[in-house]
Amino acid sequence: MTTDTRAAATTARVAAQAKVNLLLHVLAREATGYHQLETLFCRLTLADAVTVRVTRGTRALECIGADVGPVEQNLGYRAAVAYIEARGWPAGFEIAIEKRIPVGGGLGGGSADAGAVLRALAALDPTPIGEPALLTLAGRLGADVPFLTSAAPTALAWGRGDRLLAVPAPSGRAVVLYRPPFAVNTAQAYGWLAETRGEAAAPARAIECGALTDWSWLAAHAVNDFEGPVGARHPVLLAALAALGGVSGIAIARMSGSGSVLFGVIDPTADAAAVAKAAESALGGAVLLTATAASVAPVECS
Repeated sequence: MTTDTRAAATTARVAAQAKVNLLLHVLAREATGYHQLETLFCRLTLADAVTVRVTRGTRALECIGADVGPVEQNLGYRAAVAYIEARGWPAGFEIAIEKRIPVGGGLGGGSADAGAVLRALAALDPTPIGEPALLTLAGRLGADVPFLTSAAPTALAWGRGDRLLAVPAPSGRAVVLYRPPFAVNTAQAYGWLAETRGEAAAPARAIECGALTDWSWLAAHAVNDFEGPVGARHPVLLAALAALGGVSGIAIARMSGSGSVLFGVIDPTADAAAVAKAAESALGGAVLLTATAASVAPVECS
């Protein structure tokens, strides 16, 4: 977009893509109380639809499709406020979010909305703050937000999720998503993990970056440190995870983030629709069929 086009545009639209964690290790706890992470993020084609319009002073957010709580606590709203505080622009904003990503399931829906708002404002800004500053803002909003603000469809992340290394995306795979009939509070999940470990600090693991495009390697090494402690409080989750992993055609079955959504990566030789139907039968509930993303959805301005 040219400077003249950017200055004339007042509205931006972007697909806020969900993510799954193909690897998720929770490491040592800092003195601040935050845990260090080591994770492999992978974007999905499943996305919320986010529209941002700059205004002369009004601030508003409309969310369709899910109850996400008070407006001022919404991550997309907070992202817009953070951009204004950092940049002194725009005077105001109107945000519309059409929710398609399950809320509170570990798929990064709120974080994806925040990342989409930051990217939209940067695209509309006559004098944008630049990607490094944008990612710094994102890091203040949550562990998933930097990745979901970045231009990477797949990335390794460390620290609080703010240290990113973009890696080549593995070949596209169909993915089924299943949400058990309960949500998991992230803060509680960290508490349960801490109770399980006591004072022991989990060590970092060696990761071969060159292997991250190999689905066979990922299938052998996919892990989520939250599954044990969350599953201990919700045994139905572990039963569902075992059932999903037992479906013919599912190559990887894991929980994403701190839960409660489970995802199954489908073998490319299998019929994805048939696998999804078999998963619904095994789980006794509806699943959502999506896919891994090869790229990040662009921002469209007008």
